[in-house]
Amino acid sequence: MSQRRHHTQAVAAAKAGISERSARRIDKDPRLPSQQNRKRHWRTRPDPLEQVWPRVEELLKIDGILSVTIFETVQDEFGEDTVPDGVRRTLERRIARWRALNGGEKEIIFAQHHAIGRQGLSDFTVCDDLRITIGGERFGHRLFHFRLACSGWEHAAVVLGGESFTALSEHLQDALWKLGGVPAEHRSDSLSAAYKNLDADAQCDFTRSYEALCRHYGMCATRNNRREAHENGSIEAPHGHLKRRLDQALRRRGSRDFASIEDYRCFVEREVAKQNRRRAKLLEEERRLLKPLPPRRTTDFTLVSADVTRNSTISIDRVIYSVPSRLIGRRLHAHLFDDRIDLFLGPDRVMTTNRIRVRHPGRGHSIDFRHFIANLKRKPQALRYMVYRDALFPTHAYARAWQALDAALDARQACRTMVALLDIAANGNCVEALAQRIEAFLDANELPDIAALKSEFLPAVRARDHVTIPPPDFVGYNRLLASGQVL
Repeated sequence: MSQRRHHTQAVAAAKAGISERSARRIDKDPRLPSQQNRKRHWRTRPDPLEQVWPRVEELLKIDGILSVTIFETVQDEFGEDTVPDGVRRTLERRIARWRALNGGEKEIIFAQHHAIGRQGLSDFTVCDDLRITIGGERFGHRLFHFRLACSGWEHAAVVLGGESFTALSEHLQDALWKLGGVPAEHRSDSLSAAYKNLDADAQCDFTRSYEALCRHYGMCATRNNRREAHENGSIEAPHGHLKRRLDQALRRRGSRDFASIEDYRCFVEREVAKQNRRRAKLLEEERRLLKPLPPRRTTDFTLVSADVTRNSTISIDRVIYSVPSRLIGRRLHAHLFDDRIDLFLGPDRVMTTNRIRVRHPGRGHSIDFRHFIANLKRKPQALRYMVYRDALFPTHAYARAWQALDAALDARQACRTMVALLDIAANGNCVEALAQRIEAFLDANELPDIAALKSEFLPAVRARDHVTIPPPDFVGYNRLLASGQVL
């Protein structure tokens, strides 16, 4: 327009690099096109949805109906000639616009301000997507995840069972004692998974136990509404962040297999500790406002009683556990943790064993051959038809040895030889090393040589005739006598 002051319209347009038609339009209205508000009031092609749109509006009144469902419905009712596949995207765009202009209210997620030291959150998250294996076997598990809402400090623990009060109590207390303080409020989800398969009395016990746990630490217990996970968003979203970090660490590691559960637990703790170091400054500020810990922890286990049978076993949660035979006839008190069971006779702890879980309606066994070996040496033939014989063998090598012995020897000799192998493993404390030697014998198509294995793994017992006792030296006694008398 500055060129137009001195040149004709054609020359000014050429100098500005636009057409004469654009120059004429600008001369008539110097406003920008976006300011002219020239809306098109006509269609350039027929509306492909004009015939079906009234029916679409009727379908839109159905709560929760999807756009694809509406498309398939009108296509069935009006035919593919009227509603071809090519108009599906057009229909979806128009439905989205209609819902934005005429639809109902949508749920709003309200941003929250997290005060320092006010809230800690915990929840369980399934980790099957990590595809962890222990010794080559698939390891299905959950993680208990605790997090401070303000600083983001977190604690994660491997949970072998499901969501239970035992797991919640044990790992929440671990988190608080590792943190060194207590937030004013503890928030969890509705714990519906923990209530599953519990009767009304058990649900009440669960609720009372959880409230007592929070009272012990001086925390206000709150929970979000059922099936409203976003109300617990400060822990739900970090679930994904935690599992993504673990997945990336596993990719860097180059393997998802671990030698033991303890190795995997250490791996998780290291990755969580790395993230917590990045929040050290915020955590120091929050720690100053946390409540002090109580003098001691509170109960973090489930207490059950079990009588030791004449089979030297107890039954807990449909699993048979072996115990030392000296406890036969006694009643033991079992402290059930998430991953272990502590057995007490009165105030004395007599043993600790890994906790086994079985799916309903099956039963399981946790048998330690050391509890039976003394009796089996006196009654070796009992091994053949023992109810939990296969569970008695500590590794696959011993089961393989039994199959080879049973096939090659008569019944009595096979039982005696197998019991002798178990006796060597028990007295020599060499289960794994002996298993390797057994595998070597079997791979060479030979039966285990008991005499050779005893000399290799059992310490030599010194014979009595090798012990020599020197005679007493009377000269030394004579020197001690002040009177000079000689014996």
